[in-house]
Amino acid sequence: MGQPRPSLALMPAAKHRQQQPLPSLRALAWRRRAAKLDYWLWPWLLPLIILGLWWLGGRQQWLGSQVLPSPGEVLDSLTELLASGELQRDVLISLERVLEGFLLGSALGLALGAAMGLSERASDYLYPLVRLIAYVPLLGWLPLLMLAFGIGETLKAVLVAQAALLPVALNTYNGIRAVPPHYVEVGRIYGFSRRQALWRIILPAAFPMVWSSIRYGLTKSWLALVVVELLASSEGLGFLMVDSRQLYRLDAMLVAVVSIGVVGFVLDQVLAMIEKRILRWRRAGFAS
Repeated sequence: MGQPRPSLALMPAAKHRQQQPLPSLRALAWRRRAAKLDYWLWPWLLPLIILGLWWLGGRQQWLGSQVLPSPGEVLDSLTELLASGELQRDVLISLERVLEGFLLGSALGLALGAAMGLSERASDYLYPLVRLIAYVPLLGWLPLLMLAFGIGETLKAVLVAQAALLPVALNTYNGIRAVPPHYVEVGRIYGFSRRQALWRIILPAAFPMVWSSIRYGLTKSWLALVVVELLASSEGLGFLMVDSRQLYRLDAMLVAVVSIGVVGFVLDQVLAMIEKRILRWRRAGFAS
């Protein structure tokens, strides 16, 4: 018997597909530009709508300036704070505090997470305690830390460091434990020592989760710093926000709120750029 002939019902559709022209280079370039425009436009659509409604509400006086200042009043306050140097000073003070505490907490978190991930004995002794501490809210430690360190710079450094330490330690531990065992077996076949297996197999495989924990730890540190500046500080963006509220300067308070969000976003983007650079170096090293 011969091979079955294709169905006549399917032949016109196949012929139609074969006759469709391929998109031109100009059409592909236009689609690429449209996709890039969508990528940059859509995330800003909702903020622009909110800003437009805010501006319209201020223009129509839907709410008084004592409740919600208009964008023009907030812009005037921003100009005033920049001209006096007050905003720049508070931003630099907050940045210095968060970087000191974050670097300390992330370094301790990396060391603790690596110890728990690489050593079963360290995991048995330390992991339950770390998990127990992680269940206590950060503000729950504030009264105890205030009794121990007062309300000076040491309190802020310790609280910010603790905010970074726990997520970095736990995610470093999980990242190392998530490395597939056959990766290590391949290293043993090639005769890698324990140190070579750590630097060339375990850490590169755990890097995405570890770096994500560092970015998350920086976010937690920044939020913790703002909270402690709200409660126990005479400088910084958190103090600027609470001081403006007490003086009923809601326009300056909104400037502080926006500045806190912008600085946090910029810090996260800096870590994202560093991550891309590190991944590029890794690919270059693998290629060579």
